[in-house]
Amino acid sequence: MRGRDLCATSTMRLILAALKDRDIAERGKGNVAGLSDEQILGLLRSMVKQRQESIRLYEQGGRPELAQQEANEIAVIEQFLPAQMDPQAMDNAVAAVIAESRSSDAEGHGTGNGAAEAAVSGTDGLRQGRCAGQGAAFVSGAGRAP
Repeated sequence: MRGRDLCATSTMRLILAALKDRDIAERGKGNVAGLSDEQILGLLRSMVKQRQESIRLYEQGGRPELAQQEANEIAVIEQFLPAQMDPQAMDNAVAAVIAESRSSDAEGHGTGNGAAEAAVSGTDGLRQGRCAGQGAAFVSGAGRAP
């Protein structure tokens, strides 16, 4: 195909098929609105996890070409996921929240967690919000290491 990325095209078709399948299942359950944004992100994350597992198995089986194909598909899928915050930026955001709230006791733990999760909400908040909350708990002394 002239000028087209076959891997991206086939991966997009896989994504669309999975979304349509999941949407039909949701509508069958009586949810007329279809999939929520969080469900779509969950589907994309599960597709990435499936491919990461496939890469591991292909590498164990001595099939590097198939592992590379899966890695290429992951790159396409990740274009539709929110950006990951690097660990240093997350540490800085958590430290800023803790400094702002000035709470270091167990009572302030919940408030610190909520504020830390809100601070990373522009990124992949579901996963990173949990990490930020754990970081806030650890830094404030109210929890254990993440």
